[in-house]
Amino acid sequence: MKKWTHVSIVLCGCLLIGASLQAHHSLAGMYALGKEAKVAGAFKAFRLVNPHSSMKFDVKQKDGSIVEWNVLGGSVQAIARLGLKSGPNALKPGDEIVVTMVPAADGKSPIGLLVAITYADGHEVRFRSTEE
Repeated sequence: MKKWTHVSIVLCGCLLIGASLQAHHSLAGMYALGKEAKVAGAFKAFRLVNPHSSMKFDVKQKDGSIVEWNVLGGSVQAIARLGLKSGPNALKPGDEIVVTMVPAADGKSPIGLLVAITYADGHEVRFRSTEE
């Protein structure tokens, strides 16, 4: 009887681990991995949460309309370790920035994977390479 109990526990554990692995998403389906794009806009907000941080910024179109872009970053620890020197307060809403990102696979959606931020004074904070 003990043998079947142990087997059942191990089997349930394997099923739970398999389900959590299935739940994680693939970046290759949403983003054009290996490509890089630069988009200039006005910083809006940085959301530092695990497992992925995100940043929003507004981009003014040629017709005058505003499109909100959302780029996905790394974990809170990775973002802090790689260079936002004063944390999320390093950028203020309205600050003009250039965001380097891995763009959406469809080439149209206002989303991307954060590669670097270039500030108005010209200094750049790089978070990853486009190959990651």
